[in-house]
Amino acid sequence: MPMTENVIITCALTGAGDTVRKSPHVPVTPEQIARNAVEAAAAGAAVVHIHVRDPETGDPSRDPRLYREVVERVKETGTDVVINLTAGMGGDLVIDPDDPLTHLPGTDLVSGLERLPHVEDLLPDICTLDCGSLNFGDGSNLYVSTPDMLRAGARRIQELGVRPELEIFDTGQLWFAKQLLAEGLLDDPTVFQLCMGIPWGAPADPGVLQSMVNMLPEGARWASFALGRMQMPWVAQSILLGGHVRVGLEDNLYLGKGNKATNAQLVERAVTLTESIGARVATPDEARTALGLEPRK
Repeated sequence: MPMTENVIITCALTGAGDTVRKSPHVPVTPEQIARNAVEAAAAGAAVVHIHVRDPETGDPSRDPRLYREVVERVKETGTDVVINLTAGMGGDLVIDPDDPLTHLPGTDLVSGLERLPHVEDLLPDICTLDCGSLNFGDGSNLYVSTPDMLRAGARRIQELGVRPELEIFDTGQLWFAKQLLAEGLLDDPTVFQLCMGIPWGAPADPGVLQSMVNMLPEGARWASFALGRMQMPWVAQSILLGGHVRVGLEDNLYLGKGNKATNAQLVERAVTLTESIGARVATPDEARTALGLEPRK
């Protein structure tokens, strides 16, 4: 597979992990998240991937009002960037290992359709669809996304005319995403994000990534990322295998050991890596064309 020549850089700004207390640079309020989006775009990101957080606690949130404020703040600046909203929130199930029918604090589990109100409200360019359930890290935290939930969510996203980014955490999830395509619940071009190194999904192993790339449907657009110190090596890894890239504080807090990064700095580093191996960074308009999105409104 040829190296990608026009590389789409996505910046995942804040995520839902317990990172707020680990770095002062992780944005929390809508104003901070929007400012980080604008800065990431100025640094070279064609796409910004947006979660929101409770402004008071920093905890992850599904509040549509917070999403609306972030998106409106970004648009008010006139910044040209592709908006990618998460629709993965609402899948967390924490069980008592001795009494599995008892749900513990941290559980936030709703139906596939109840994960989409902000997408219905804002009609972003892209929203994510997490394509399967997963043992999410050690302990008893599960991410729940069943085939029935996924079919309902994919159908609704298709009705809205929003492009789903198919979040793939393991090979079985890629298998099921292809089933959604076969059932007519996804439109071409399909857009995949291959998520590596999340315990206990697909490991950040180049051989595993190559296997997943080999499984992609014909004509698919794809990107990949890996967590922590593997974030920047994975930029090169993805480009060399013909994909696009994702960086940002959702996945990694550091530029190097002890050097805590900002989102813009991570994008700048990704731009440098991209150009150093002979590729160029795609503009937002080029990203829209490649991903089959409507022109900027």
